[in-house]
Order: sequence, then structure tokens, then C-alpha cells
Amino acid sequence: MEQAVKPASVARLTLALVFIALLATPLVIRRYRDSKASAAIQGGQAQALSRYGFYLRESAKASGIDFVHQAPTLDVKLSHIMEQVASMGAAVSVVDFDRDGWEDIYVVNSKEGSHNALYRNLGNGTFRDVAAEVGLADLNVVGTGVSTGAVWGDYDNDGYEDVLIYKWGKPELFHNDGGKHFTRVTGEAGLPPWLNANSAIWFDYDNDGKLDLFIGGYYPEDVDLWHLKTTKIMPESFEYANNGGRKYLFHNLGNGKFEEVSRKLGISSRRWALAAVAADLRGTGYPDLFIANDYGVSELYLNLGGERFREAGKEAGVGFSPKSGMTASVGDVLNSGQYAVYVSNISEEGILVQGNNLWMPKSGVSAGTVKYENMANTFGVELGGWSFGAQFADLNNDGFLDIYVATGNVSLDAHRSYWYDYSKVAGGNQAIISDAANWPALDGRSLSGYQQKRVWINDGQGRFQEVAQMVGAKDVYDGRSVAMADFMNNGALDVVVANQRGPLLLYKNTVAKGRHWIEFELEGRRSNRSAIGAQVEVFWNGQHQVQQVSGGSGFSSQNERRLHFGLGKAAAIDRVEIRWPSGTKQTIALPQVDKIHQVKEPL
Repeated sequence: MEQAVKPASVARLTLALVFIALLATPLVIRRYRDSKASAAIQGGQAQALSRYGFYLRESAKASGIDFVHQAPTLDVKLSHIMEQVASMGAAVSVVDFDRDGWEDIYVVNSKEGSHNALYRNLGNGTFRDVAAEVGLADLNVVGTGVSTGAVWGDYDNDGYEDVLIYKWGKPELFHNDGGKHFTRVTGEAGLPPWLNANSAIWFDYDNDGKLDLFIGGYYPEDVDLWHLKTTKIMPESFEYANNGGRKYLFHNLGNGKFEEVSRKLGISSRRWALAAVAADLRGTGYPDLFIANDYGVSELYLNLGGERFREAGKEAGVGFSPKSGMTASVGDVLNSGQYAVYVSNISEEGILVQGNNLWMPKSGVSAGTVKYENMANTFGVELGGWSFGAQFADLNNDGFLDIYVATGNVSLDAHRSYWYDYSKVAGGNQAIISDAANWPALDGRSLSGYQQKRVWINDGQGRFQEVAQMVGAKDVYDGRSVAMADFMNNGALDVVVANQRGPLLLYKNTVAKGRHWIEFELEGRRSNRSAIGAQVEVFWNGQHQVQQVSGGSGFSSQNERRLHFGLGKAAAIDRVEIRWPSGTKQTIALPQVDKIHQVKEPL
């Protein structure tokens, strides 16, 4: 005979089941949401791969990278506009510091007492911060200023990349001791005791086999932003300001010593430099110098045989329209064997439309000269919001260079804008503009904040299509510095982005199957060992594209030195022509595709 269940037992059992269900519900919902999100990501990735040929997945934390940039706190006299004045400093550069064949990441911090990070690539898709172990972490000591960027170059040709950390404050040069540790050599090098720089690049301007160094000042070098003697430190004009920091050119004398030669060689302006790039823009064999300046016009310094520079911005067509130049990058946009120059500026719908510049070289000019026309609007790469860092890269390996642009200025209260007061300052006279005390308080308002990024893919016919949201670049942080590298050695260029007061982002790139590539890692012997300035031209399937090894480009950034070429569906290359800085020319016939080639300069 069955035993009757008491009503009280039924009630307790029911309550227990309800309680278990309530506990499980959040987990079920979370798993359901996660599965839906995962399915959406996979669906979006499949669609992007099919339509655009690549997909970017943000993977910083999953890769062991957990870094958030911190901004400085400057003199209290600037407290009313602190977030705007201290809106730069986030910067990233790529280097294989220990020569293990895997590209590493160096990222700077800008808060007093904060630490920089050197993420060593472990070769398995993850990274580990080793900055403290090698001596490159604690560089923002109170009283010495704060880091705003870093560039790498083997200045003594010992085979290991050394590094300059430039700052609002005391610049620091470190020698790489065999990939195991870094030794500060600032004093012996002869660098200035203090400057306020947001840009620097390595290049061998006289092709003597030793890397020289350019540093672009922003605020004047006698300004200590933590101990102001006056608040008259701002630009004298929003269009033609010439009261910024010095531009320094350090000639490498060997033995770890440098001589400052900028004025002697014809570089003397005090425009507010934010970015620089060096490239042989005229086919002379010597690198010219392009500088993007804030509050004014860009400058183009033509290299006269390594003996002098001549500023030719106006005659070349790039020195007329004053804007807010924040990046300078070069790329062979149309696979024509000539470099275009991309300069980012500001665009805010209904308020200010400067537009970014894509300076395309004109044909038919005489040998040794160059003239440009701005084709940004025609090509569709003009309106990029408040644009900072930008780089050329073939992200989908179709054989044409694309453009990635980091955007956004100051993201605070999204419902209140500082633009009206900002425009009032911009319209003032020199006395008003140049004195920070006259600038209206920011008061927690945003200034072009929370902006979508721009990823423009190149169709090879003179048109770009914006695809950022579709290919996974969806963040709205205040982007500053962008660098490109093949971190997995698999032929796909990944994107690393430093954000002001935001996290370091690593977008791992998945490229559609069936698209080929080739990469070149060069080592100079008669030329500088980093091979900076070496030019590589790849010929395939009736096309050709030229690239040059760079010692820094974009805004406060540096890509990997290795050169990457997408080839589309072409499974073979006709030849590769290399012109080394020494003048040596080298041809490689029928190199294997889908491979990283290590090439040493012939003696």
C-alpha cells in the first residue's frame, strides 16, 4: 500500500525546486546571451570574411594584455581645462626587442608615477609584460615628466633595437643589452634636458650607415607643465601658430653620441609638431621629412643629398591650408611606385570640417621634385571625425593598402558639448588664444568624444569604402596611436591601438582563405642595421607596390619594421627589387609566397 505524502512535504519540495530554478535562471540567461553573442560574432565574422576579406576581433585581455592608459595631472592653473590639455600621451610601438622572431609591444603611460609596459610575444597568441624586468617600466618619476611615445632603432648597429622614450619632460635613450636588459644612456647621448614632444622618428638622413634622430616639440621646451611661470603657453593662433616647441635633428656621431644639427641643416620652425614621417618622396635615394603640425600647415623638408634640408611645403602643395595635423603616414595607394602622404585632421558635423588629407603625387613633374594634390574627398577618406593616429596596411591581403584611423578627442558627458565655447576661443585674437586662463572651463563636457573608428578598404581604383563596424572595429574609446604587425607570423596584419585614458586594444586579424602574402625582414650591413630607409618593390601579376622600412609614422607610433605585402589570389611573384640606403641594389627572382623572408644586404 502506497504511503501518502504529507502536504507539508509537498510544499517544502515545491519551494526547493523554485529556489533551485531561481538560482539557475541567471546562469541560463547568461549562457543564452553568451551563445547568442557568440553566434552573432561568428555570423558577423563570416559575413565580413566573405564580403570584405578580413575580420578584426578585439583580443587584448584574452592575449594577456591588461593595460589602461592614465593621463597626467598638470599645474593647477590648468585645472579648468585639464582633460583637454592633457588629452595626449597614449602611444604604442612595435619591436622584436629580443630577436626571437616574434613582434613585441611597447606602450607608454602618462600619469606621474605610472609604469610603461613591454609586452613580450610568447609566440602562442599571448603576451607577458616584462618592462620591469628589463628596465623600461618606471620612467614617469615625479619631476621628470611623463611619457608620450617611443621609437626603436639600432643606433649602434649591434643587432638589437634601442629605444628613445620621448616625453613632456626629460627624454630618455636606452641601449638594448642583447635583448635581456636596457641601460639608460641619455647623458652620454647629448639629448636636451627637457622638451615637450609628441613625435620622434629614427632615420639615416645622410645615408652614412648610422641612424639619426628627429624629435618634434609641441609645447616650448622652457615650459614645465607642472610648474607654470605663466599661463600663456597655448598656441598664438588656431591656423598659423609658430610659438610651439623646437624641432630637433640629432646626427649620429657613433660611439653613442649625437650632435644637434637642426638649425645648421635648415630646420628651424616652431610650429606645433604632432607627427613626422621620413621617406624618399622624390626618388633621390635620400629620405625627405614630412611633419604634420597642429594649429597650422604641414611642412615638407626636402633632403638635399644629406647635407641640408629645404622646406618646400608651399611649392609642393601641402603647405597652404592650415589645419590640425595629427598623423603623417606614407603608402603606395594606387600601386604606382609612388608614395602618398596621409594627414589626419578634425571634422565635426555642423561645426568644423577640416577633413583629412590624402596627398597624392602629381605626375609629370621634373626629376627631383614633387607636387601633391589632396584627393581625400575624391577617394572617400576625408571625413574621419576628430582623427588622431592613422596607418596604411593591407588588412585583407588583396594587394592594395587600406587605412585604419583612430578617432575621438575627450569623452566625458556625452549629453553636453564643449564645442561652442571651444569655437569662441578659436575665433579670438592672439592674446586671448595664447593664454590658458582665457579658455572657458571644460566642466565635464565632451569634445568630439565617443567616436566610431574608421577602417577604409582600398579597391585599387581610387576609391575607399568605410567598413569599421562591419569588420569588428567597434570601440568608441578616445583613440590615439595605431600600430600594425603580424604578431602571429601568419601573414595577417593585426592592429594595436592605444587609447587616451582607455585600454590598450589588440585587434587580431583573420583574413579570408586563398589570399596570399609575402613579408621581408631586412638587415643592413653597409647601411644601418635596422635597414630603416630601405625600399622594397614587389612585382606580381602585372602589378607592383613599393614600401619603405620606417623608423616611425602615424601619431606617436611605430609599426613593425618587417614589410608586409598582400598579393590577392596570386600564388607567385615575378621579382622583388630592394634599394638599400647605401645605394646597393638587389633583385630577388621568384621568391616563395606565404613566407617571411629574412634578407641581409649584400656586401
